[in-house]
Amino acid sequence: MFTGIIEALGEVTELVQDQENLHITVKSKLSHELKVDQSLAHNGVCLTVVNLSPESHTVTAIQETIEKSNIGNLKVGSKLNLERAMKMDARLDGHIVQGHVDQTAECTEVLELDGSWLYNFRFKDTYNNITIEKGSITVNGVSLTVVNSKDQEFSVAIIPYTYEHTNFHQITKGTKVNLEFDVIGKYVAKLLGK
Repeated sequence: MFTGIIEALGEVTELVQDQENLHITVKSKLSHELKVDQSLAHNGVCLTVVNLSPESHTVTAIQETIEKSNIGNLKVGSKLNLERAMKMDARLDGHIVQGHVDQTAECTEVLELDGSWLYNFRFKDTYNNITIEKGSITVNGVSLTVVNSKDQEFSVAIIPYTYEHTNFHQITKGTKVNLEFDVIGKYVAKLLGK
């Protein structure tokens, strides 16, 4: 379980294809604090640490993860939003995030406002996911509030701190991002047969 509050930016240093799996090595300031078997969200995707060195860690993504997220688009040098699993005695600063990406979206526009940025995203209706105005959404692992909610479209406003300390500063028109929709909204939609 995660909160969507990013702890660090990691940088991909190595990608190794192993049959249908992808081994991803990431350098980050968190790596020396991790342990093998630990869950760590990478752009919102919960992956298990399988190997460690003093400055980096390695995780493995299976084919389903590669197909459903933007993990398959990574290159050496790509920046990843990283978050360790939440502690049960800690404050829930973001919202309840499972680390299970529902689907991807494409950035359709980035508007620079007076001191902030507005990012517009469009997603396909493949999985019947929905957003609601002022509801929660996770974009590349970042807990955000939905604005301008429409069918298969929404926007999020980004403050300077989030812009600088996550990979939002690298998102441009056409960038593919990971989405995890609000878990409570997913259960309500399921109960209503949506």
